[in-house]
Amino acid sequence: MLIRGLMDREPGGDAADSGAPQADGASAVFAHDLVAALAARPRHISPKYFYDARGSELFEQICELPEYYPTRTELAILSRHVPEIAALMGPRAEIVEFGAGSLRKVRLLLDAMERPARYLPIDISGEHLARSAAALQRDYDGLDVHPVVADYTQRLLLPATLPGAGRRVGFFPGSTIGNFAPHEALHFLQVTAQVLRGGALLLGADLVKDPAILHAAYNDAQGVTAQFNLNLLARANRELRADFVLDQFAHSAFYNSPQQRIEMHLMSRCRQQVVVDGHAFEWDEGDTLHTENSYKFTIEGVRSLALQAGFRPGPVWTDEGRLFSVHWLHAPV
Repeated sequence: MLIRGLMDREPGGDAADSGAPQADGASAVFAHDLVAALAARPRHISPKYFYDARGSELFEQICELPEYYPTRTELAILSRHVPEIAALMGPRAEIVEFGAGSLRKVRLLLDAMERPARYLPIDISGEHLARSAAALQRDYDGLDVHPVVADYTQRLLLPATLPGAGRRVGFFPGSTIGNFAPHEALHFLQVTAQVLRGGALLLGADLVKDPAILHAAYNDAQGVTAQFNLNLLARANRELRADFVLDQFAHSAFYNSPQQRIEMHLMSRCRQQVVVDGHAFEWDEGDTLHTENSYKFTIEGVRSLALQAGFRPGPVWTDEGRLFSVHWLHAPV
């Protein structure tokens, strides 16, 4: 889903001075991007703005829904193959997780690794990340947990590897790679290949499958995904003095087969005017704000993309139904 896991974030440097914006600065960037999105045609905004504290909570609920297969399927793949993955990582490895979320999946890796040196979770939702990182630190007393509040879709700048540490391994689960447009995915992997030089990337990628399975995953019966989508507008009301009336917008998600992607939109139910940060925008009935893409992949497609970015594809693990895939990609030396 984006970027879920979009929970996109990025490295800045030391946690104390990562260069991440303060609350006022973050709201100003959100205001700028939302105003630009609403003025554009077609209207489209990055899914990273789903992930305030409430959005992160809703996404964790989505991951537990019966229709939403990616999380449980990826967890099962990791559980089954974690001894092999840990052996590839080697002793004293550092893990860099892009879009850290709840930190649930990384625990499987940490439990199997030989003396992990450091864990750097990167997430755009600082409040959510702080809670998750503190819980992880309590459970792994000897581990150096170094949370970074930042946007990994921007410039990547990581602190130096710890003295005596092994290789640096990136962890990008949840098929967040699917939230990027193809050229953006390639750019992200190119940058990541350089950041992880001498190490590797462990990448989760959702696979092309029956559209009915995809439709159910993004249109759950309980309506949690709809709440998640609409929370973007609620966030704008809270942070930007916007006046969206949530009942006048509908969640819309569908599989665009030619593009091999799920699209999520917020659709206006009526003709209306909305004010955001002092700017007025007219909506006709049926107008939409495109909030997320979630591209689906073939295994060979992922490996080809990785090669273009400078990685050397390694082992691939998948489930029996071939719903999801996990890739080990060797970074350039």
